[in-house]
Amino acid sequence: MRITTVGLDADDTLWHNETIFRLTQDRFRALMADVAAPEVLDERLAAVERRNLSLYGYGVKGFTLSLIETAMEVTGGEPPGRVIADILAAGREMLAHPVEPLPGVDQALAELSQAYRLVLITKGDLLHQEQKLAASGLGDLFVAVEIVSEKDAATYDRVFARHGTGAAQAAMCGNSLRSDILPALQAGAFAAHVPYPLTWAHEMAETPLGHPRFAELASIAELPGWVRGLE
Repeated sequence: MRITTVGLDADDTLWHNETIFRLTQDRFRALMADVAAPEVLDERLAAVERRNLSLYGYGVKGFTLSLIETAMEVTGGEPPGRVIADILAAGREMLAHPVEPLPGVDQALAELSQAYRLVLITKGDLLHQEQKLAASGLGDLFVAVEIVSEKDAATYDRVFARHGTGAAQAAMCGNSLRSDILPALQAGAFAAHVPYPLTWAHEMAETPLGHPRFAELASIAELPGWVRGLE
């Protein structure tokens, strides 16, 4: 089997993302402490986010709008102006947060780029994802960047056909079982799961243990060796 293409997720695979969301959610709990208990806020926010995904998609802007909507729900539609202002300020800070590659990412991608086509496949806001990639300094290592609204088997089939030689000769790497691993396997690609310490509930899924094209890696530093071993 000749592997020609390696797909890589961005958020929480190449750089921190969920940690920033969790810190902002902690800030939201503190802001709304006089109105609702933390567990009530978490439950309301999760429901609002699920409801809004089809409208806003993934990313900071949709998350910020969901925080505002949650604040409106728990205050009977009348949140104080300072609350809205603080939520908007938190959203702007998230968008401006520095981007620094996770340990081992630079070396792993540089090594992989010598032998394979690297394709970034990520969900989220188009402008923000482009900004993060530029800030990361990793952009020149990729032959293509695909910022998609959803990751399913059809997405991987299309992307690996467009930028490689098809899913059967491709490997995908990411932190989300739901978005990066299961649909890539369904498309016929290999898939390597590199866990991140935090996982958004929406991205949870069962590990496909025993699948012949699946691997669980301790870190992205193991990715080049694993891909080479597939051939």
